[in-house]
Amino acid sequence: MKRTARIKKSLLAALTVIPLTALLASCAGASDGPATGTDGDVIKIGVVGASDAYWDVYTEAAAAEGIEIEIVDFAQYPQVNPALAAGEVDLNQFQHIVYLAEYNEASGEDLAPIGATAIYPLGLYSTQYSNVDDIVKGDTVAVPDDDSNQARALVILQSNGLIELTDGGSIFSSLDDVDEQASKVKVTALDASLTASSLPDVAAAIINNDFAEKAGLKFSEAIATDDATDPQALPYVNVFASRAEDKNNKTFQKLVEIYQTTEAVQDGVFAVSGETAEMVTTPVSDLVESLATVQSDITAAK
Repeated sequence: MKRTARIKKSLLAALTVIPLTALLASCAGASDGPATGTDGDVIKIGVVGASDAYWDVYTEAAAAEGIEIEIVDFAQYPQVNPALAAGEVDLNQFQHIVYLAEYNEASGEDLAPIGATAIYPLGLYSTQYSNVDDIVKGDTVAVPDDDSNQARALVILQSNGLIELTDGGSIFSSLDDVDEQASKVKVTALDASLTASSLPDVAAAIINNDFAEKAGLKFSEAIATDDATDPQALPYVNVFASRAEDKNNKTFQKLVEIYQTTEAVQDGVFAVSGETAEMVTTPVSDLVESLATVQSDITAAK
């Protein structure tokens, strides 16, 4: 079954799927930007999880189109955007819109989304409990410490009756918003790459899909999740990002097209995600609009 066929109607309403040829046509007349990467003809793409097999498939698919790429691996999320801004890589593919917006606002950079990849539901895992209702009052639950994933994780915990948030729950929720007196559990924040390894020491942990897969966890084992098909999920669509001056680079746009249309790549992403990824081809204009909205909200919240 095609991945896009799995996307529910509510998600499609927010994440309109269009042919990439139309997307590219909308850029006609814009500056094409540089045709090559930082190392001449080699285009460097920064990722977290370069060992995932689909990156080899993607590299081969790009080579078949005459584009030489190098996948550059980073161990942690916070390393990847600074590398792009500094010109150490030409593109990156690891983050959703909220994460990108928070980076741009904090750094003063203007990295730009140039194409959608997938949206991933976030899961709560436990080696002690098989049901979220069994978690004991006073237990500790771990969440990622980066702002965007932490807020999303806290909303999941609230939705499942584990905590109460004084702000009601939003993309800006933080540990400071946890009403400790009204909450069932204590919450601790860890680097996203460490949440899976923390499971023996906590009652449960919110674990990003890529780290869950590397820890041998299956998404079906999650005891609670958020809803990736919610129409409000657009800010959590993952994207390819470039420097602003390269956003109309046709070679980079071609690399987005290869990712979105190569079935073996799509199947590989789906498999690595524990068969949870929803593959999307959201129009770039919608990604840009969402980024601007989230950045505006971040500014207003300061």
